[in-house]
Amino acid sequence: MASLEQEVADLKTAVATLQKELARVSDEAEVRKIHHKYGYYLDKCLYDEVVDMFSDHPDAYVEFLGSRYRGKAGIKRLYQGRFQKNFVAGRNGPVHGFLLDHIMMQDIIDVDPSGTHAWCRMRALMQAGTHQNIEEYFPRGHRQWWEGGLYENEYIKEDGVWKLFRYRYFPFWHAEFERGWSHTKKNYIPWPTKCFPEDPQGPDELLEQKALWPDTRVVPFHYPHPVTGKRTEGDALRAPIWAGKVEESEQPLTLALPEGQSRPGASERESSKEDRVLPELVQNQL
Repeated sequence: MASLEQEVADLKTAVATLQKELARVSDEAEVRKIHHKYGYYLDKCLYDEVVDMFSDHPDAYVEFLGSRYRGKAGIKRLYQGRFQKNFVAGRNGPVHGFLLDHIMMQDIIDVDPSGTHAWCRMRALMQAGTHQNIEEYFPRGHRQWWEGGLYENEYIKEDGVWKLFRYRYFPFWHAEFERGWSHTKKNYIPWPTKCFPEDPQGPDELLEQKALWPDTRVVPFHYPHPVTGKRTEGDALRAPIWAGKVEESEQPLTLALPEGQSRPGASERESSKEDRVLPELVQNQL
Protein backbone atom coordinates (compact mmCIF):
# COMPACT_ATOMS: atom_id res chain seq x y z
CA MET A 1 0.00 0.00 0.00
CA ALA A 2 1.42 3.37 -1.04
CA SER A 3 2.47 5.75 1.70
CA LEU A 4 0.82 9.14 2.14
CA GLU A 5 4.02 10.78 0.94
CA GLN A 6 4.01 8.70 -2.24
CA GLU A 7 0.35 9.47 -2.91
CA VAL A 8 1.02 13.20 -2.52
CA ALA A 9 4.02 12.96 -4.84
CA ASP A 10 1.92 11.13 -7.43
CA LEU A 11 -0.80 13.77 -7.18
CA LYS A 12 1.76 16.55 -7.66
CA THR A 13 3.08 14.77 -10.74
CA ALA A 14 -0.43 14.38 -12.13
CA VAL A 15 -1.24 18.05 -11.51
CA ALA A 16 2.00 19.18 -13.15
CA THR A 17 1.24 16.98 -16.14
CA LEU A 18 -2.28 18.32 -16.41
CA GLN A 19 -0.98 21.89 -16.23
CA LYS A 20 1.50 21.18 -19.01
CA GLU A 21 -1.13 19.57 -21.21
CA LEU A 22 -3.68 22.28 -20.53
CA ALA A 23 -1.12 24.90 -21.55
CA ARG A 24 -0.43 23.07 -24.81
CA VAL A 25 -4.10 22.64 -25.67
CA SER A 26 -4.79 26.26 -24.75
CA ASP A 27 -1.94 27.45 -26.98
CA GLU A 28 -3.28 25.36 -29.88
CA ALA A 29 -6.71 26.91 -29.39
CA GLU A 30 -5.27 30.43 -29.34
CA VAL A 31 -3.28 29.82 -32.53
CA ARG A 32 -6.39 28.47 -34.23
CA LYS A 33 -8.37 31.51 -33.09
CA ILE A 34 -5.78 34.02 -34.27
CA HIS A 35 -5.73 32.53 -37.76
CA HIS A 36 -9.53 32.50 -37.99
CA LYS A 37 -9.58 36.12 -36.79
CA TYR A 38 -7.06 36.92 -39.50
CA GLY A 39 -9.46 35.35 -42.00
CA TYR A 40 -12.42 37.43 -40.82
CA TYR A 41 -10.41 40.65 -41.12
CA LEU A 42 -9.25 39.58 -44.57
CA ASP A 43 -12.85 38.95 -45.68
CA LYS A 44 -13.74 42.60 -45.13
CA CYS A 45 -10.47 44.11 -46.35
CA LEU A 46 -9.52 45.28 -42.85
CA TYR A 47 -5.86 45.31 -43.77
CA ASP A 48 -4.76 47.62 -40.95
CA GLU A 49 -6.04 45.05 -38.46
CA VAL A 50 -4.30 42.26 -40.39
CA VAL A 51 -0.93 44.02 -40.30
CA ASP A 52 -1.26 44.67 -36.56
CA MET A 53 -1.55 40.89 -36.00
CA PHE A 54 2.00 40.31 -37.25
CA SER A 55 5.05 40.29 -35.04
CA ASP A 56 7.57 43.12 -35.34
CA HIS A 57 10.33 40.49 -35.33
CA PRO A 58 12.76 41.15 -38.22
CA ASP A 59 12.40 37.54 -39.41
CA ALA A 60 8.65 37.87 -39.98
CA TYR A 61 7.51 37.52 -43.58
CA VAL A 62 4.72 36.53 -45.96
CA GLU A 63 5.29 34.22 -48.94
CA PHE A 64 2.72 34.71 -51.68
CA LEU A 65 2.70 34.06 -55.44
CA GLY A 66 6.35 33.13 -55.80
CA SER A 67 7.61 36.07 -53.78
CA ARG A 68 8.46 37.06 -50.22
CA TYR A 69 7.54 40.23 -48.31
CA ARG A 70 10.00 40.56 -45.43
CA GLY A 71 9.71 42.29 -42.09
CA LYS A 72 6.90 44.56 -40.97
CA ALA A 73 7.66 47.02 -43.78
CA GLY A 74 7.27 44.31 -46.44
CA ILE A 75 4.13 42.95 -44.81
CA LYS A 76 2.58 46.43 -44.80
CA ARG A 77 3.51 46.82 -48.46
CA LEU A 78 1.55 43.68 -49.34
CA TYR A 79 -1.60 44.27 -47.30
CA GLN A 80 -1.78 48.07 -47.06
CA GLY A 81 -0.17 48.58 -50.44
CA ARG A 82 -1.03 45.92 -53.02
CA PHE A 83 -4.28 44.63 -51.52
CA GLN A 84 -5.69 47.76 -49.93
CA LYS A 85 -5.04 50.02 -52.90
CA ASN A 86 -6.14 47.56 -55.57
CA PHE A 87 -9.20 46.06 -53.87
CA VAL A 88 -10.70 48.93 -51.87
CA ALA A 89 -9.12 52.12 -53.28
CA GLY A 90 -6.82 52.60 -50.30
CA ARG A 91 -9.40 52.58 -47.49
CA ASN A 92 -9.40 50.25 -44.52
CA GLY A 93 -12.58 48.20 -44.83
CA PRO A 94 -14.95 46.87 -47.50
CA VAL A 95 -16.41 48.64 -50.49
CA HIS A 96 -19.97 48.15 -51.69
CA GLY A 97 -20.49 45.16 -53.98
CA PHE A 98 -17.05 43.49 -53.59
CA LEU A 99 -17.00 39.93 -52.18
CA LEU A 100 -13.82 38.38 -50.76
CA ASP A 101 -14.85 35.63 -48.33
CA HIS A 102 -12.18 33.22 -47.04
CA ILE A 103 -13.39 29.95 -45.49
CA MET A 104 -10.61 28.59 -43.25
CA MET A 105 -10.71 24.89 -42.39
CA GLN A 106 -8.91 21.55 -41.79
CA ASP A 107 -6.35 23.06 -39.42
CA ILE A 108 -3.42 21.04 -38.07
CA ILE A 109 -1.71 22.98 -35.26
CA ASP A 110 1.43 22.05 -33.34
CA VAL A 111 3.09 24.00 -30.54
CA ASP A 112 6.74 23.55 -29.58
CA PRO A 113 7.63 22.43 -26.01
CA SER A 114 8.58 25.98 -24.97
CA GLY A 115 5.05 27.19 -25.76
CA THR A 116 6.42 30.14 -27.74
CA HIS A 117 6.47 28.84 -31.34
CA ALA A 118 3.72 27.13 -33.32
CA TRP A 119 2.96 25.75 -36.76
CA CYS A 120 -0.36 25.57 -38.58
CA ARG A 121 -1.42 23.92 -41.81
CA MET A 122 -4.84 25.11 -42.94
CA ARG A 123 -6.94 25.08 -46.09
CA ALA A 124 -8.65 28.17 -47.49
CA LEU A 125 -11.58 28.27 -49.91
CA MET A 126 -12.29 31.73 -51.28
CA GLN A 127 -15.45 33.02 -52.94
CA ALA A 128 -14.78 36.35 -54.63
CA GLY A 129 -16.25 38.73 -57.14
CA THR A 130 -18.33 41.81 -57.75
CA HIS A 131 -22.02 42.55 -58.03
CA GLN A 132 -23.16 43.56 -61.48
CA ASN A 133 -24.35 46.95 -60.28
CA ILE A 134 -20.78 48.18 -59.69
CA GLU A 135 -19.21 47.00 -62.94
CA GLU A 136 -19.36 50.47 -64.50
CA TYR A 137 -17.00 52.04 -61.99
CA PHE A 138 -15.15 49.19 -60.24
CA PRO A 139 -11.69 48.69 -61.85
CA ARG A 140 -12.06 44.92 -62.00
CA GLY A 141 -15.44 45.11 -63.70
CA HIS A 142 -18.03 42.39 -63.18
CA ARG A 143 -16.55 38.99 -62.43
CA GLN A 144 -16.84 36.13 -59.95
CA TRP A 145 -14.32 33.44 -59.16
CA TRP A 146 -13.21 30.69 -56.79
CA GLU A 147 -9.82 30.18 -55.19
CA GLY A 148 -8.42 27.27 -53.21
CA GLY A 149 -5.16 27.37 -51.31
CA LEU A 150 -3.07 26.07 -48.43
CA TYR A 151 -1.32 27.81 -45.57
CA GLU A 152 1.80 26.48 -43.85
CA ASN A 153 2.36 29.12 -41.20
CA GLU A 154 4.43 29.83 -38.12
CA TYR A 155 3.46 31.85 -35.07
CA ILE A 156 5.37 33.20 -32.08
CA LYS A 157 4.24 34.21 -28.61
CA GLU A 158 5.49 37.62 -27.49
CA ASP A 159 4.70 38.96 -24.01
CA GLY A 160 2.09 36.24 -23.64
CA VAL A 161 0.33 37.06 -26.93
CA TRP A 162 0.34 34.85 -30.03
CA LYS A 163 1.21 36.73 -33.22
CA LEU A 164 1.51 35.91 -36.91
CA PHE A 165 5.15 35.30 -37.77
CA ARG A 166 5.91 33.51 -41.03
CA TYR A 167 2.93 33.18 -43.37
CA ARG A 168 3.20 30.98 -46.45
CA TYR A 169 0.12 30.92 -48.63
CA PHE A 170 -0.05 28.77 -51.74
CA PRO A 171 -3.14 29.81 -53.80
CA PHE A 172 -3.19 26.59 -55.78
CA TRP A 173 -6.25 26.79 -57.96
CA HIS A 174 -8.60 29.38 -59.40
CA ALA A 175 -11.76 29.08 -61.44
CA GLU A 176 -14.19 31.43 -63.08
CA PHE A 177 -17.58 30.68 -61.55
CA GLU A 178 -19.28 30.14 -64.91
CA ARG A 179 -16.67 27.82 -66.47
CA GLY A 180 -15.09 25.96 -63.56
CA TRP A 181 -11.49 24.87 -62.95
CA SER A 182 -11.22 22.72 -66.08
CA HIS A 183 -10.93 25.89 -68.14
CA THR A 184 -8.73 28.06 -65.93
CA LYS A 185 -6.25 30.00 -68.01
CA LYS A 186 -2.55 29.50 -67.37
CA ASN A 187 -1.02 31.83 -64.77
CA TYR A 188 -4.45 33.04 -63.70
CA ILE A 189 -2.81 35.54 -61.36
CA PRO A 190 0.34 37.15 -62.81
CA TRP A 191 3.55 36.50 -60.91
CA PRO A 192 5.39 39.53 -59.55
CA THR A 193 8.35 40.32 -61.80
CA LYS A 194 9.91 43.29 -60.00
CA CYS A 195 10.97 43.87 -56.41
CA PHE A 196 10.65 46.88 -54.19
CA PRO A 197 11.58 49.71 -54.72
CA GLU A 198 11.42 49.26 -58.51
CA ASP A 199 7.83 48.20 -57.94
CA PRO A 200 6.49 50.38 -55.08
CA GLN A 201 4.05 47.59 -54.09
CA GLY A 202 6.43 44.76 -54.94
CA PRO A 203 8.00 42.06 -52.76
CA ASP A 204 11.44 42.14 -51.22
CA GLU A 205 12.53 39.09 -53.18
CA LEU A 206 11.33 36.80 -55.95
CA LEU A 207 11.36 33.04 -55.33
CA GLU A 208 12.09 30.28 -57.77
CA GLN A 209 9.21 28.09 -56.63
CA LYS A 210 5.95 28.98 -58.30
CA ALA A 211 2.82 26.83 -58.41
CA LEU A 212 -0.61 27.51 -59.87
CA TRP A 213 -3.25 25.13 -61.21
CA PRO A 214 -2.91 22.74 -63.01
CA ASP A 215 0.31 22.27 -61.00
CA THR A 216 -0.58 19.74 -58.28
CA ARG A 217 2.67 19.40 -56.34
CA VAL A 218 2.32 18.84 -52.60
CA VAL A 219 2.87 21.70 -50.18
CA PRO A 220 5.31 20.08 -47.70
CA PHE A 221 3.88 19.06 -44.35
CA HIS A 222 5.37 20.64 -41.24
CA TYR A 223 4.64 17.36 -39.41
CA PRO A 224 5.70 13.74 -39.98
CA HIS A 225 3.36 10.81 -40.62
CA PRO A 226 1.26 10.25 -37.47
CA VAL A 227 1.80 6.47 -37.44
CA THR A 228 5.25 5.85 -38.95
CA GLY A 229 6.87 9.10 -37.78
CA LYS A 230 8.47 9.47 -41.21
CA ARG A 231 8.45 12.58 -43.38
CA THR A 232 6.94 12.70 -46.86
CA GLU A 233 9.81 13.90 -48.99
CA GLY A 234 11.42 13.97 -52.41
CA ASP A 235 9.68 12.45 -55.40
CA ALA A 236 6.39 11.90 -53.55
CA LEU A 237 5.94 15.68 -53.36
CA ARG A 238 6.38 16.13 -57.12
CA ALA A 239 3.66 15.87 -59.79
CA PRO A 240 4.80 14.39 -63.11
CA ILE A 241 2.48 14.12 -66.08
CA TRP A 242 0.46 10.92 -66.41
CA ALA A 243 2.88 7.96 -66.77
CA GLY A 244 5.74 10.46 -67.08
CA LYS A 245 9.16 10.36 -65.45
CA VAL A 246 9.34 11.92 -62.03
CA GLU A 247 12.84 13.23 -62.65
CA GLU A 248 11.54 15.28 -65.56
CA SER A 249 8.88 17.02 -63.45
CA GLU A 250 9.15 20.23 -61.42
CA GLN A 251 11.24 20.07 -58.25
CA PRO A 252 9.38 19.69 -54.93
CA LEU A 253 8.08 22.76 -53.19
CA THR A 254 9.83 23.74 -49.97
CA LEU A 255 9.19 25.49 -46.67
CA ALA A 256 12.85 26.45 -46.32
CA LEU A 257 13.66 29.61 -44.42
CA PRO A 258 15.52 32.53 -46.00
CA GLU A 259 19.28 32.44 -45.61
CA GLY A 260 20.35 33.53 -42.16
CA GLN A 261 17.05 32.75 -40.42
CA SER A 262 16.41 30.02 -37.85
CA ARG A 263 13.49 28.79 -35.80
CA PRO A 264 14.03 30.20 -32.28
CA GLY A 265 12.60 28.24 -29.40
CA ALA A 266 12.65 24.96 -31.29
CA SER A 267 14.47 23.08 -34.00
CA GLU A 268 11.69 21.86 -36.25
CA ARG A 269 9.02 20.90 -33.77
CA GLU A 270 6.20 18.95 -35.30
CA SER A 271 3.65 16.50 -34.05
CA SER A 272 5.13 13.03 -33.73
CA LYS A 273 3.59 9.60 -33.64
CA GLU A 274 4.03 9.55 -29.85
CA ASP A 275 1.98 12.73 -29.37
CA ARG A 276 -1.32 12.01 -27.72
CA VAL A 277 -3.68 13.89 -25.45
CA LEU A 278 -2.26 13.69 -21.92
CA PRO A 279 0.61 11.40 -23.01
CA GLU A 280 2.36 11.31 -19.60
CA LEU A 281 -0.88 10.43 -17.82
CA VAL A 282 -1.56 7.60 -20.23
CA GLN A 283 1.99 6.26 -20.19
CA ASN A 284 2.40 6.50 -16.41
CA GLN A 285 -1.17 5.40 -15.70
CA LEU A 286 -1.60 8.17 -13.15
